[in-house]
Amino acid sequence: MKESDRYIKIVVWSDEDGCFVGSCPGIIDSCCHGDDEIQVYTELCQIVNEWVETIKNDGKPLPSPTVSRNLASKLLNVS
Repeated sequence: MKESDRYIKIVVWSDEDGCFVGSCPGIIDSCCHGDDEIQVYTELCQIVNEWVETIKNDGKPLPSPTVSRNLASKLLNVS
């Protein structure tokens, strides 16, 4: 498991932008967009990988993981 796998990645459709938008809570807000949901998710994963490496290379602590907190389950219960 890569360290970036510990962070939930979210891709949603934005009516305002007219495209899919990707973000990773705790790492980066809306950071990529496009017409293809899978392409946006793939790009988001790469961006998160790069951010995690940058944070580590800067000697800073990584944010608390979001996957292990059952965030996905909590989000499903909200909708």
